Amino acid sequence: MNWIYEPWPWYVAGPMITFIMLLLLMVGKNFGMSSNLRTLCTICGAGNTADFFKFDWKSQKWNLVVVLGAIIGGFIGSHFLSLDSAVVLHPNTISELKALGFESAGTAYLPTEMFGMSALLDVKNVLLLAIGGLLVGFGARYAGGCTSGHAISGLSNLQGPSLIAVIGFFIGGLTMIYLIFPILF
Repeated sequence: MNWIYEPWPWYVAGPMITFIMLLLLMVGKNFGMSSNLRTLCTICGAGNTADFFKFDWKSQKWNLVVVLGAIIGGFIGSHFLSLDSAVVLHPNTISELKALGFESAGTAYLPTEMFGMSALLDVKNVLLLAIGGLLVGFGARYAGGCTSGHAISGLSNLQGPSLIAVIGFFIGGLTMIYLIFPILF
């Protein structure tokens, strides 16, 4: 039964994602997670203050089910289908992260120094998380969607703008990890 606790291989997960994308294409829907934030803001009344949030949110109810499924699936995966909550990292990566002050590297899913409850008491961590969240939100809005929407849905529809956005996501990620991250830590 150890196979239950292993990550699914690409030849199982890939076709499953392809099947879901085929179903969405057949019913004329596009997959993306960042659009759900707009829907939730609209449900909460943001349309009263900004025109961007004035739209028929009920047409997006199906996508809210996707979010609920992701939350439930993540819970099931982490609590019932995982033996260890740590991400398997190369020993060199662990030693580099520990040199930067991340003592939980290799032993926790997320670095507790940045995402643990005690990190909320550190002004630097709160500022980094807030600024990062704003930049991700702005980037998703500016790019017309998030990484999942462009990389999975947009590329499967052969959309040129999605290819440009995905290339931009990779450039931004590489810039962050190799140039900005070492300066911050």
